[in-house]
Parts: sequence; C-alpha cells; structure tokens
Amino acid sequence: MKALVLISGGVDSTTCLALAVKEYGNENVIGLSIFYGQRHKKEIEAANSVCDYYKVEHITLDLSTMFQFSDCSLLEHSDEEIPEEAYSEQLKKTDGKPVSTYVPFRNGLFLSSASAIALSKGCSKIYYGAHSDDAAGNAYPDCSKEFNDAMNTAIYEGSGKQLEIVAPFIGLNKAGVVGMGLKLGVPYELTWSCYEGHDKACGKCGTCIDRKKAFEENGTVDPISYE
Repeated sequence: MKALVLISGGVDSTTCLALAVKEYGNENVIGLSIFYGQRHKKEIEAANSVCDYYKVEHITLDLSTMFQFSDCSLLEHSDEEIPEEAYSEQLKKTDGKPVSTYVPFRNGLFLSSASAIALSKGCSKIYYGAHSDDAAGNAYPDCSKEFNDAMNTAIYEGSGKQLEIVAPFIGLNKAGVVGMGLKLGVPYELTWSCYEGHDKACGKCGTCIDRKKAFEENGTVDPISYE
C-alpha cells in the first residue's frame, strides 16, 4: 500500500509524513508540496528538507494561477497586511467569516489535485494535517471534520472507491499534534510555519502564536528561531 502526503513544511504536515512513513515505510510514501502564490518559498524549502530527511519521493505542483483573483493576505500579489494576533482575536472582527489568511477553498483544491496524482502513482491514501484548532470558530473552514468527511466521500466515490483521505489530527488541537510528533522524533527544527518569509519566524502571526503555544503546552521549547 502506498500513501501520498500533502507536505507544506510545517508542523502538522511534517508530523503527518512521519506517521505515514512509520505506517508504510519511506519507499511507499510520496510527499506533495503545492505552491499557491504564497509570499515566500520558505515553506517549499522546508518541505524539501523534511522529505530529504525521511528519504521519500517529493513532488511539487504550482497552483498559483488558481488564486490570482484572491486578495488573501498570504498571497504575494496582495497588499493586505498579515494580522499579528491570535486567530481567536481575528475572528472577533470577521462577522463569522474566515480569517484574512484563509486562501479560498485551498484544501479542496489541494486534495483534488493530490487525488489525481495519487491515483496516477498507485497510492490508496492521501494524508493531510488538518486539526481542530484551525477549524475552530470557522477560521479555516476547510480544516473542519465536516469538510473532511464530505471531501473523503467525494474522492472515494470519484476515484471508483480506490482512494481515501486520512486526516489523523482532525480531532486534535495543535498541542496534541506536537505531542504525537515529539514521540515520533519529528525533526521540527527543519520545519517552517510563519506566514512571513524572513530569516527567522516573526513570532507574531496567527500560526507562529499557535505553534509556540503548542510546544509550551508540551513542556518544551520550539527548536526554530524567532525574531
């Protein structure tokens, strides 16, 4: 059995990759990284380092033109500022809508594209690292259990019942993901989560705040450097 893992180079997807390698062996795991027009390439560089570490095949795909009409603050063509506060604070200002760093239906596009590649490469599973903290309060609705279940049904049926989605963290928060990864010996020093592309992580954006908190809740220090 072979598995394809959506790997962004961050904490969640890297932990997913570690789980898949443990389950199937690195010779049966493929990493897929997708460039979507984000402001920097540090995510892709981190994903490459992680795939090298685990000795898995690494495929990259450019879907940036799909988001050319979006003004999401994560995208390189956007003039919007990336918020420097926790998602919970951002959601107080969105009137029930996703946060400004939500890329329109990104996980839907990623999973659909991954399905085509997975089927072509003989994989029967697609792993991705959605977790409950990202889904909470509708910050990233394409990380929710409801979204995952619907996509899993569509992909399973649309693939002729050949392909399933595995979202092992859908019921966990980020601290739970990190706790699992620490037990697996995940090389978090190779990962990158920050929405900015500086030499060091900013420590102020929503994902940096969540990441630092997750390590603190596990009684350890995040191994990457912050400004």
